[in-house]
Amino acid sequence: MGILSSSIARKVAMALSALFLVFFLLIHVSVNLVSVFSEETFNTASHFMGTNPLIQFAMQPVLILGVVFHFVMGFVLELKNRKAVGVNSYARNNGAANSTWMSRNMIYSGLAILAFIALHFIDFWLPEINHKYIEVLPEDPTRYYHELREKFVNPFRVGAYVLAFVFLGLHLLHGCQSAFQSMGMNNKYSKCVRNFGKTYAIVIPLLFIFIALFHHFTH
Repeated sequence: MGILSSSIARKVAMALSALFLVFFLLIHVSVNLVSVFSEETFNTASHFMGTNPLIQFAMQPVLILGVVFHFVMGFVLELKNRKAVGVNSYARNNGAANSTWMSRNMIYSGLAILAFIALHFIDFWLPEINHKYIEVLPEDPTRYYHELREKFVNPFRVGAYVLAFVFLGLHLLHGCQSAFQSMGMNNKYSKCVRNFGKTYAIVIPLLFIFIALFHHFTH
């Protein structure tokens, strides 16, 4: 029997990957937020992250694997849940009474986020790979700020980013709570954990939206 064969094991694995991505989002938004206040500091931070071997060849592959694992496991759990609900007609007909809108539509918010990740890769990751390893262009440690600004000129692209972060917030509102619950954090600290999850799910997407709109309207 495989390590992820049981329902509990799958949920714990899903929760661990979710908490890993929650930590990544915090780092990502922190670095991007610097661009609002200081071009020089943002360039320094981005250059460090873009050239540090540990980040590029260890953390970045782990991040990509974490994203892939999280979404694959999410779809597996969703299919198994739908199959289980299909057996119980009462649960199927009373979904709204048994769960929240966000929990019932995690697969759709997940698909929207997956589409955003594809756009994000096209906008930032693929050009970075092309710059470093295909064309092998001279490294300019001051290029990052202007490259970021250029991505937020097109109002349609900015709108897509804003919409994606709205879906991210909806996804996190249920996802954070579910991850903490799967990790067994239903104890005397439950209220604090839930409040932290809700705050994180609202503040982080709003900060990303603020960054995108700031660079769009100040370009």
